[in-house]
Amino acid sequence: MNLKGKTIFISGASRGIGLAIAKRCAADGANVAIAAKTVEPNPKLPGTIHSAAQEIEAAGGKCLPLQVDIREEQQVVDAARATAEKFGGIDILINNASAINLTPTEATPMKRFDLMMGVNVRGTYLCTQACLPYLKHSGERKRNPHVLTLSPPLNMEARWFAPHVAYTMAKYGMSMCVLGHAEEFRPYGIAVNALWPRTVIQTAALQMIPGVKPEHCRSVDIMADAAYAVLTADAATTTGNFFIDDDVLKQAGVTDLAKYSVVPGSKQLLPDLFL
Repeated sequence: MNLKGKTIFISGASRGIGLAIAKRCAADGANVAIAAKTVEPNPKLPGTIHSAAQEIEAAGGKCLPLQVDIREEQQVVDAARATAEKFGGIDILINNASAINLTPTEATPMKRFDLMMGVNVRGTYLCTQACLPYLKHSGERKRNPHVLTLSPPLNMEARWFAPHVAYTMAKYGMSMCVLGHAEEFRPYGIAVNALWPRTVIQTAALQMIPGVKPEHCRSVDIMADAAYAVLTADAATTTGNFFIDDDVLKQAGVTDLAKYSVVPGSKQLLPDLFL
């Protein structure tokens, strides 16, 4: 099974892991709609929806770049509709957009708390709700519909909450959507899964984690390859899982994970949060 001709709606994919996943899917000839905010280049944060669209089309896919704030209901509804109208439907939703702030309670402004809850939890729920009618139709047409959310396994231990209660709540909110929607959408043949990295991934978000160096990281390619493996699996039998990237690849027969290390041969890979 591959993704040729499939239509993917992905949030926040103007850079990083989301863009890598989009390009991996595009290599099959997929249609990709990017729903993200960045339209003007930022010297501190490379990538816009338009530069991402160029990379996706260069990789072999078709792309519809859409300026969307996923906290805004009408923008998301309109973006889903525009995607379906351009490409004839939506087969896959990837909830990639996320806001991060690793701060203790006294150092977390409510504006930042609201941003994380708005993007991570509300945005994931809203994108899922807006794409659901199209995903149902994809299921009726036996097109193997999937929802993939980039969020961690639910691990209700105090050590994962204490250092950054707000961020943990926001990411676990995404995971709770996975848990509930997997069962809710099962009758429609829609798979709903989560994917999370075993180690720290080298992205712009690393600026939020002091002391992390390239030799501690894997590249975005490992998440892209793992996401592809999940999205090409049978939706009827692959749902309700909280996948870890290297486990997915080992299951798919990938034996050489060293190629994903940012610094070749590094023995200092750091585990990601929540694992």
